[in-house]
This record gives sequence, structure tokens and C-alpha cells, in this order.
Amino acid sequence: MSSKRLGSIFGALAVLAGLATGDLVATFNSSWSSPVISLGNRVIDYAPSIVKRYVIQIFGLYDKVFLVSLIILIVVAISIFFGRAFAAGREKTAYLTIAAMVAASGVAALFDAQANLTSLAPTLVSGGTTIYVLRWLGGKKKESELAEGSLSRRELLRAAAILGAVSISASALGKALNQKTTVARERIAIALPKPLKFLAKPPADPALKIAGLSPFFTPNKDFYRIDTALSVPNLSVDDWTLEIVGMVKNPLRFTYAQLIARPVFELDDTIACVSNEVGGPLVGNARWLGVRLDDLIREAQPTADSDQIMGYSHDGFTAGFPLATLDGRDAMIAIGMNGEVLPTEHGFPARIIVPGLYGYVSATKWLVRIELTRFDKKQGFWISRGWSERAPIKTQSRIDTPATGSEITAGTVAIAGVAWAPTRGISKVEVRVGSGPWRVANLGEVIADTTWRQWWIDWNASAGDYIIAVRASDGDGNVQSEQYVSIEPNGAEGWHSIKVRVLV
Repeated sequence: MSSKRLGSIFGALAVLAGLATGDLVATFNSSWSSPVISLGNRVIDYAPSIVKRYVIQIFGLYDKVFLVSLIILIVVAISIFFGRAFAAGREKTAYLTIAAMVAASGVAALFDAQANLTSLAPTLVSGGTTIYVLRWLGGKKKESELAEGSLSRRELLRAAAILGAVSISASALGKALNQKTTVARERIAIALPKPLKFLAKPPADPALKIAGLSPFFTPNKDFYRIDTALSVPNLSVDDWTLEIVGMVKNPLRFTYAQLIARPVFELDDTIACVSNEVGGPLVGNARWLGVRLDDLIREAQPTADSDQIMGYSHDGFTAGFPLATLDGRDAMIAIGMNGEVLPTEHGFPARIIVPGLYGYVSATKWLVRIELTRFDKKQGFWISRGWSERAPIKTQSRIDTPATGSEITAGTVAIAGVAWAPTRGISKVEVRVGSGPWRVANLGEVIADTTWRQWWIDWNASAGDYIIAVRASDGDGNVQSEQYVSIEPNGAEGWHSIKVRVLV
């Protein structure tokens, strides 16, 4: 086997072992992250907004999988470089390359939320393991050379099997030790408090009869997730606290038990990501359970000159919205979602829900602190990156069925979807097929002006190619804008349209 090929294998195996041990060590402390996660966090922090936007557009809910995969591919490419250098006798070059990787990962780790000097441990162990394995493999090669032979394919496979088994065992042990298991057990054991008044059960869901129509409540497993957390925080309720501080006369602090002991209420609310393109999937509707945010803020007694509520996530994310938004619209600290304890990926133990505002200024997940401050003093994570301070959710409508580009059989066809304008509600939805007139669609019953409304019409489709468009009017009678507007800096606008072909 050539020296280059052997070196490539040595480097890849060494990095595999290094990443596995670094991942294992990261489970020993909740403030530590594996080297890949730390590097990914910094990419999220400093990548230009336009890059993030296109990644979300292309990969959607798999944006984080893409980022982790990309980082691993880059690390593997570097490992091939230093592995070849090592096999060719340029050991200094190999060690310096590994040292540079450790330095970059170490700096990234120090900027993680909750980080301190001990947060370097996973990176240092990962780097040390990589060097050790590389030297061990190099020793195997030298032993073969001294025996006047070459490292056989069988010996290489044996070494790879040993390293693979050790790496898999380290990853498995890391998963077993990970706090995720403990938090999952905690969630199962939690009994959600009962609201003072239950919301009425929604009427029969039209989605049960119209194939492809979004259900009124989005199942938790299907609910979109867009946030800056590359690795979902797993916070134990035994250690978690929420503090309300800043420009207040009466700072507050709550344990989880104290928070859920307060009166709770239910809220049907549609939330949306500002990165959602016209007709996109980054929107969902749920029945939330939580504590009134305005009650908590009132008890904290904000000073007269404060005008912003800033939420802080355990992962370092921040989002701020106007204090004036607490105008009775049922903003909450949510602890439940669709009848179950708030899922970990959606912010357990607690998150903020503010009807009518895009998530980037309000929907802080894994909430640990609320600060009363001013817009001229502090900016949330996305505001400093060029997005608007004020972010009301715009009136939007979407065609769920038929799917764009689909071929359908002539006859009666259901055209259906959802429309939303949280806090304003939806008063009318209209559909246009080809160059025909606008038709008023059937609307699902009004549950609350904070939720989306399902809509549908029957279309007597004949053979041909068609463009189908939809537009909505909010509860104030304002018609959704036709003019296309990009998502940046405060959300997309425009009518959703699809192309379909009808076959005889």
C-alpha cells in the first residue's frame, strides 16, 4: 500500500478516535461541548446572514445536520493531509496541523455559552487522542518495516477494527452518560398543572377529510425547528432556574417547581420563522400551556424608562421585543405543548411565546433569564446581524394541496391550505386558477385570532397546465400583498402560487 494511501487512513482513524473521545468527555459537564459542536456554534455566530438564509432555504429542518456534516468533512480532509505528512516522515508538519486544529477548536469552545477554562477539556483530550493514535499506527508501520515487510492489509484492518470498536464504545458510553437520558426521564415524570379554564375542544378537523391539508394542530414531532442550538440543550429541572432582572425594582427568581405552581392558562397560537419563504413549511400551530408573562413582569416592577424584554437561552441566544407588546395578547412562559410537557427540542423546561411576533425577536427556547432593558442599550442575536427590531408576523397564506409540479387526474379536485395573521385573524381567503376569477374559499371555524385558518375549495379540473394562486385578508380587512418581498430583514411577502398539470 502506498505511503499516501496509508497516511490518509492513519489520519482518518486518528481523527475518528479523537472526535469520539472528545464527545465522551463533553458529557461529563453540562457546560462543555464536543469540538465539532463548538466549531459549529461559531459558524452559526459569525456566518453572514445571507449564507444562513440560503442554508435554511436549501436544507430546511436539516440545516444543522448539513452544518455538522460539513465540519466533519473538513476535519476529515485535514486529517488526510496530516496523515500523509506523518506517513512521509514529516511528523512536525503533522503535529503542527493537529495543534492548529486544537487551537481553533479551543478558541471556539471558550466562546460557547456557559463556557470557562475547563471547557477546553474535550478539545485537549480529542487532540491528545488524535496524536496518540497517529503515533500508535506509525509504530505499527515501523514494526512491519523492521521485520522487512510492510503493514499488511490484515494488520491494518485489525488496527482499524480495534480503533473502531473503541470509538463506538466511547460514543455509546457518552450517550449513556449524557444528561439527555436523565432529562427524558424527568419529562416523563412531570405532571403538567391544570389550567384554571380549559379551552374548548376544536371542532372536527377538515384535514381528516381533505388529504394533504395541514391539520389544525401541528403534531409536536412534525413541528418545525429553527434555532441557533447546534446541540439541543438538555436541562435538568433540578438545576434549572429562571430569573427576571435588569431594569426592575423587584428582581425575581423561580425554580421549575415554583414556576409551574403558579396559575397557568392555555393558548392556541400559530408561530412562524422569519426565514419562512412564501409557501414555506416553517410555521406551525399548537395549543400551548404556560404562565402569563405580563403577570411576571408586573411583579418584577419594570422601571419607567425600560422598553424591551430580552430573553436569554441556555445556549447563549438572545431575543428582545417591546415591553409594550404585553398588551393583553396572552404572551406566556410556555411549559406545555399540545397536551404534553414541552419537548426538549422545542425549549424544555420553558420558552417564551408571544402571539403575533416572529420567533427571532420573541421565541426564546431553553429560557434561563429575562432582562428588562432598552432597545438603545442592547440588541438581540439577530438584530445585530441586520434584521429588524420590530417583527410582527405578516399575513400569509399557503397552498398545501395539490403540490406544486404535480400531475392530477381531471375531475373534482380539492385545493386547500392554511392562512395566518396572528392577533389579527383571517377573514377571507381567495383562490385563482389560471386566468380565471378569484374564488372565495371555505374557511375552517374561528378558534382564535392567534391561529391559522384552514381553507379549501373544490375545483372542476380539465386537462391542461395551470398556475394556482392564493391570497388572504386579515381580520382588519387588509388584503395580503401581491408584491414579492424577500425574507430579510423582517419576513417574506407575496402570493403563494403553484404549477400543476391536469391529465385526462
